[in-house]
Amino acid sequence: MATDKGSNPQVAVIVGGGAGISASCARLFAAVGMQVAIVARAPDKPSLITLSQNDKVTVIGGDATDPEAVVRVFEEVRETLGNPTLVVHNIDGRQGDIFRKPITEAKPELVLETLVNSTFSAFLVGQQAARCLLENDMTDQGRGTIVFTNASAALKGFALSGAFAAASQGKSGLAESMARELMPKGIHVVSVPIDGAVGVTQTDGSRTHWLAGQSREDNMLDPDSIAEAYLYLHRQHRSTWSHELILKPWLEQW
Repeated sequence: MATDKGSNPQVAVIVGGGAGISASCARLFAAVGMQVAIVARAPDKPSLITLSQNDKVTVIGGDATDPEAVVRVFEEVRETLGNPTLVVHNIDGRQGDIFRKPITEAKPELVLETLVNSTFSAFLVGQQAARCLLENDMTDQGRGTIVFTNASAALKGFALSGAFAAASQGKSGLAESMARELMPKGIHVVSVPIDGAVGVTQTDGSRTHWLAGQSREDNMLDPDSIAEAYLYLHRQHRSTWSHELILKPWLEQW
């Protein structure tokens, strides 16, 4: 495995704060020596407080759907930690009442919120990330990495999922367009569709998903393993960059 880009401590920014993928990424990135910032609308979540106290992760409050707020977040990261080398957008944007909703019953305002929270916020974060990473020196791993967490809806539009499919496929298109533009300039852009339920580790050691229940025989994705995949992508040599990495548990139905 290649070493990290550059000799100075790297800076990772994770947008979307929660106890699952974001927390796992923050812990792992900090453990390998990165300076880590995690951005969330609600920075006082217990999981984020724990990260701040136990893993020395910087928690920043910010709304990823607000253009000015996103600019301020990246300015704060640059001032306090340094210029980013790895940026993860980990927001799927789903609004509660839009999930599994017939197209005839979907509320337009919730559809718009889903698109804004997912695709639009990905654009805002991706734009600021690109501006920052372009300032980094070039190495054999490039100037830095932008990872967009996505969902199986990026690959197939399920019934009763019109708003989420539109948001996920919009985010996928954004990632592909950015990759075509930025990879020749040394920025590694990756889309990671998560095809399956993510089982978040509980205090008793079990892993559960808010809808699918408890993980059994690793039938759900482990967020710690997802974080390892993200770190692997970041460390890829520029001669063999991945653009899309689909992650699914071994028991997931295709």
